[in-house]
Amino acid sequence: MSGRALIDYGRLLDVIGIEGELLAESALGARPELSVPGCPGLTLSETVRHTGSVYRMVLAWLRDGRRPGQWQRAPNEGDDVPGFLRSGLRELLAELAAHDPAEQCSTWWSLDASYGFWRRRMAHETTVHRVDVQGAAGVTVHPVADDVAEDGVDEVLTLWFDHRLTVLGVSGTRPGDVAVRAGERTWMTRAGPGGTEAWQTTASAAEGADAEVTGSPMNVYLWLWGRVSDRAVHSSGDPDAVAQLWALLRLATR
Repeated sequence: MSGRALIDYGRLLDVIGIEGELLAESALGARPELSVPGCPGLTLSETVRHTGSVYRMVLAWLRDGRRPGQWQRAPNEGDDVPGFLRSGLRELLAELAAHDPAEQCSTWWSLDASYGFWRRRMAHETTVHRVDVQGAAGVTVHPVADDVAEDGVDEVLTLWFDHRLTVLGVSGTRPGDVAVRAGERTWMTRAGPGGTEAWQTTASAAEGADAEVTGSPMNVYLWLWGRVSDRAVHSSGDPDAVAQLWALLRLATR
């Protein structure tokens, strides 16, 4: 398992800016109480506010060198929520652009203690929530480019399914290997009472998996994040192994 992104870090910085602005634009004029599809209880306004808050949390983390205890979580009185997101986005982009991706900094993953970690993490945080906001607003959901989606599949499996569940002490109830295929890339996921693992592999090496989930890069990416239904991907093999993967991901990414 490697903490490195599958695409260029300059590309990831561009993704943060493009997706962040698209997120803000999609929220303008939309009713704030609209529900986000696939996320019961989450509203459009709360999603925009949350993303702006996360930008500020990361800024505080980078500037102080440690996980912050306090940061601004909501707009100032009289300010609008899209404006709160945009101002946080501008500051975050400037901070990330001022540092080489390989430069070391504090993160929450031992495999990648670099500014590149935050470029990747914020690119996918922003992209997933942009999809949320567009889905809630009822506008056309813009596609996620294949290279970004494939990198996002790798991130959610290696950082969240593998690392995050291990930190939480959460494991599967039964052994189950599920191959995940998106575009030309294949990953193996393994869950069971002993813990969870995920790694990129070859198509032939994954042939012995108990089950397989395949689809377009965007659909697999959003399925792993719980944003689209099972109908968006194709699964075969042991349905219980796929169900366990899905359930564990919901715990990892909540």
